Amino acid sequence: MPNRSEPQVITAGLLRDWALPVPTGGKETRGTVLVVGGSRVTPGAVLLAGVAALRAGAGVLQLAAAESTAAALSIQVPEALVVGLPETADGAVAGRRSPRLDELAADADVIAVGPGLHDIDETRVLLHQVLDAAGKHTSLVLDAYALGALSHEPALLAEAGRPAVLTPNLTEARHLLGRDPGDDLAAEAAELADRYRAVVSLYGHVADPDGRRWREESGDAGLGTSGSGDVRAGLLAGLLSRGAAPAQAACWAAFAHAVSGQRLIPRFGRIGFLARELLDEIPQTLATI
Repeated sequence: MPNRSEPQVITAGLLRDWALPVPTGGKETRGTVLVVGGSRVTPGAVLLAGVAALRAGAGVLQLAAAESTAAALSIQVPEALVVGLPETADGAVAGRRSPRLDELAADADVIAVGPGLHDIDETRVLLHQVLDAAGKHTSLVLDAYALGALSHEPALLAEAGRPAVLTPNLTEARHLLGRDPGDDLAAEAAELADRYRAVVSLYGHVADPDGRRWREESGDAGLGTSGSGDVRAGLLAGLLSRGAAPAQAACWAAFAHAVSGQRLIPRFGRIGFLARELLDEIPQTLATI
């Protein structure tokens, strides 16, 4: 296990000294993000993640979700290419191979898997398909049920050497750890980073498998709202698409997610804002860092 540093507090000053890449040229220079997720009853998770990726600066957005939701998503997110995936009888995305998904995964710069998925067995098959099709240097963001699938097969990342960020909540961290997380979430994030050989962002605690650690202290109770995690996953994907390294993207995303929430408090109170209202705050938050 690598030597663990003392966590650094993520501040605007720290991020200014760790500036994001500034792409030049057309949208291709800001990369392509593919979001894979959604089910018949949770298409909004893909919408939130996808729009967050665009708000963070991604150049091209592609969404792959349950077939029954594709038409609605294409109308709600006209900026994206939307592909319908096979689904099960109860509306979950099915693990059946999709040649179109293979094509999109092969060409994407960043793939976010998990928002809105809800069948663990189908998700395991789907995750295999995405990883088989993606290039070895394609960056990954794994969230929600994709983390549950990963917990059954840690070698999918640990032995692959892929650039990846995991964004667990406490329930997902329990699956990844194989036990209940303790009170020291910084230590738990570091253990997960070492075990899965990926950057981990756990409730404001960011850990890199090389031993570096950070913590974000601006987050407030309002971020604990439905869909907020989908926004954070998409924000991360957008920053990776711009060329940020995984740990850098995770730190910037943790700060921007928290500060975007803070910006909404004067209008909606500490716990009154919605996840979708975070989206419009992201560009200004990033610009003012």
